[in-house]
Amino acid sequence: MNMTTRIHSTESFGTVDGPGIRYVVFTQGCPLRCKFCHNPDTWKINEGNEMSVEEIMSDVRDYLPFIKASGGGITVSGGEPLLHLDFLIELFKACKEIGVHTAIDTAGGCFSRSLRFMGKLDELMKYTNLVLLDIKHIDPEKHKWLTGMSNEHILDFARYLADKHIPVWIRHVLVPSVDSEEDLQKTSDFIHSLPNVEKIEILPYHKLGVYKYEALGIDYPLKGVEPPTKEQVAHAEQILKRELQ
Repeated sequence: MNMTTRIHSTESFGTVDGPGIRYVVFTQGCPLRCKFCHNPDTWKINEGNEMSVEEIMSDVRDYLPFIKASGGGITVSGGEPLLHLDFLIELFKACKEIGVHTAIDTAGGCFSRSLRFMGKLDELMKYTNLVLLDIKHIDPEKHKWLTGMSNEHILDFARYLADKHIPVWIRHVLVPSVDSEEDLQKTSDFIHSLPNVEKIEILPYHKLGVYKYEALGIDYPLKGVEPPTKEQVAHAEQILKRELQ
């Protein structure tokens, strides 16, 4: 319970990162550099605050009546939470001891089939109820342009979760200038090849994090790109959700 890691921030009453009211932990550090990221202040792994499992659990216990009454739980987001496997294992073990639903919000950017990583990931999955998986783009080259790396290992992570029968909610940020009709169709085909997907969420691209880039002295890479219209979002949902509707 004294294990620590770098935490960017926490949120006591999250309502968009899994079912019910969620206690959300935002870890520090991410291997991706998504052009639409609204949390660039989470990129560097050696920043943020050092927090222990016990500190987080102490805070979670304060909100247990609200969490349990709503069918909620704890969600670890980021940054990229899978950079903190040892910490997540201990945190989720502690959550299971008090009956708290656990979820991970991840882009799978550091997924690896290495024995060391897989051993820890397999252990973590024993205590994980839900994975919110961000699929940034289905095309490897466009994904590389958008995030800084290809997506083969990320799609492999999605297949791993399917093989482990871990419930998954798929999330996709819709950027009108990046997502073509063909891209959305291919994304839909991939999603529907996975038997463990319970929900698909379209997250409309927005500019709410632009001020953070200015504060950090980073050029915002999607200047001039406008958020999608309601009609564009509805059309994308129709393509991606298909039989899940």
